[in-house]
Amino acid sequence: MRVRPAARLQTRALKHHPAWPLAAGVLLLSGAVLVAPRAEAAAVGGLQRVVGEPAEPSNWAPRPQAAEELTDRLIVRYRGDSTRRSALQAAPQATMLATQRLQVAGVQVQKVHRNGQGARVLHLNRPLPTRQLEAVARQIMADDANVLYAEPDHKVRAFATATDPLYTSQWHYFEATGGLNLPSAWDVSTGSGVVVAVIDTGVRAHADLADNLLSGYDFISTSSVANDGGGRDADANDPGDGCNGARSSWHGTHVAGTIAAVTNNGEGGAGVAYGAKILPVRVLGCSGGYTSDIADAMIWASGTTVGAATAPSQPARVLNLSLGGRHSCSTTTQSAINQARANGAVVVVAAGNSNEDASRHSPANCANVVTVAATGRTGGRAYYSNYGTKIDVAAPGGDQSSGSANGVLSTLNDGYSTPGNDSYSYYQGTSMATPHVAGVAALMLARNPSLTPDEVEVLLKTTARPLPRTCAVGCGKGIVSASAAVNAVFVGASAASDGAETEPNNTRLQPQTLVSFPVKLAGTIGSGTDMDVFKINVGVGQTLTARLIGNVASNYNLEMLNGTGTVIRSSVRGAGMADVVSWTNPNGTAADRYVRVKRVSGTTGVNGTYSLELTRP
Repeated sequence: MRVRPAARLQTRALKHHPAWPLAAGVLLLSGAVLVAPRAEAAAVGGLQRVVGEPAEPSNWAPRPQAAEELTDRLIVRYRGDSTRRSALQAAPQATMLATQRLQVAGVQVQKVHRNGQGARVLHLNRPLPTRQLEAVARQIMADDANVLYAEPDHKVRAFATATDPLYTSQWHYFEATGGLNLPSAWDVSTGSGVVVAVIDTGVRAHADLADNLLSGYDFISTSSVANDGGGRDADANDPGDGCNGARSSWHGTHVAGTIAAVTNNGEGGAGVAYGAKILPVRVLGCSGGYTSDIADAMIWASGTTVGAATAPSQPARVLNLSLGGRHSCSTTTQSAINQARANGAVVVVAAGNSNEDASRHSPANCANVVTVAATGRTGGRAYYSNYGTKIDVAAPGGDQSSGSANGVLSTLNDGYSTPGNDSYSYYQGTSMATPHVAGVAALMLARNPSLTPDEVEVLLKTTARPLPRTCAVGCGKGIVSASAAVNAVFVGASAASDGAETEPNNTRLQPQTLVSFPVKLAGTIGSGTDMDVFKINVGVGQTLTARLIGNVASNYNLEMLNGTGTVIRSSVRGAGMADVVSWTNPNGTAADRYVRVKRVSGTTGVNGTYSLELTRP
């Protein structure tokens, strides 16, 4: 029996949180600010609600103000660097040429620290435009053959915006048009046993979150950015990112509430995966955060020791990154993503709020991530959301151009710069869409912890529903459907019936015979000409169903053949989508059928992996 979250409106706990000035279309690394539509406060039913102006015409789009991206750090990785070597011994010689080149550019290296990947992070005495630092980095690599790579340490900021009043107000979970189709998913999974890392501004121990919070880590390496009197430490509480008297966003607390707010406790609202635990990881502070810190946070959260930060006792299976900057995917970031995925973590990232192609924004443009666009209450792309071919899926992020209650409601803090009281508020942004998807990934993993990151992504995309409004610019495979995604998880095979594809099995005359069902096979397309064929005997009246989940970078097709080799069923859904074929035996005798996996395009060899699930009731 499904236990639904309490629907009682907790008016005593709700406080109006004035709109965060880094608003609606959010601020990117460059400092470009997209101004939210003007809003007027109005008292409604004893609560402060923000009533927005009417929506702009459909062809209206916010335009970022022209501004240069700046950073005061440079990452340099030397060949043969190891985290086991002493930075104090190696840094003077290894960074000498880099230091000289930076001096030519007019900046001094003030200090150097090593990140978890063994690279050196050079702290400069003043910020430079990243375009200029990219040129310096290229010259450093040309000067010194021992340099593996050099790149600016980009600063990124949280994606978000704000307003203000709980489950009945959380339309983004249950409404048919623009919602997540979440309630029926709770019949199957609540996310129990899964850890989700919120890599963000840190998290406040809100009453509606505290029971689901684990001990996290603060990876901000510079005290002036940390805003808590020090650098890295084991305290992931959010002290506020409103530095020098500015308003704090409490962004990580809002994101965490969407993922796993405590539910059915008579307080506030619900979380998507309220049985899951949150691992708070702090990377954003004053004016944002650095790529190198965020990379270390991803590696650590997924289960690897980084420097003094011992690997968490409960590593995260899902990483939520509701942040980004307007630049290409750096080597540092991509390497961290790859390591997190190798540790078994699904990396879910925000597309960005600039109403432009997500390919211009990192980590949305990185490989092996689930990039999330935002939709509004009507199910259409939110006016601020980035778009394009880099988008994998969309999810409710809110669109407050027609009223604050059309945003996403979650946990917050009412403090201006420093922490105040627990509160709840509506925000909008791809930052708000991303934790919806991270939460659904947790629901899926709770049902089957053996799911790989590729399997989670493919099933999210395969089960997404089309946007009810056309998205010609590219919104991925559609709006994530929590119920469909959770129910698509294959749970029939026990560990004993899991298996592996074995060669040779390239033809119908030399197949791999399967006799135990249900079964889940781990397969590999070894070369461009490799085909894998499986033989199954189907009894009278039995139905054979096969589902192929390829890796996200490849297009593998699925076919079913009869005894003479004729294709009787086929599925050709394309890269990143699951293929399914099914056949029921109508004959008076048992019959052999052959399931064939064929490569159309994509990876082969050790990376040409797929899963093949077969049932024969």
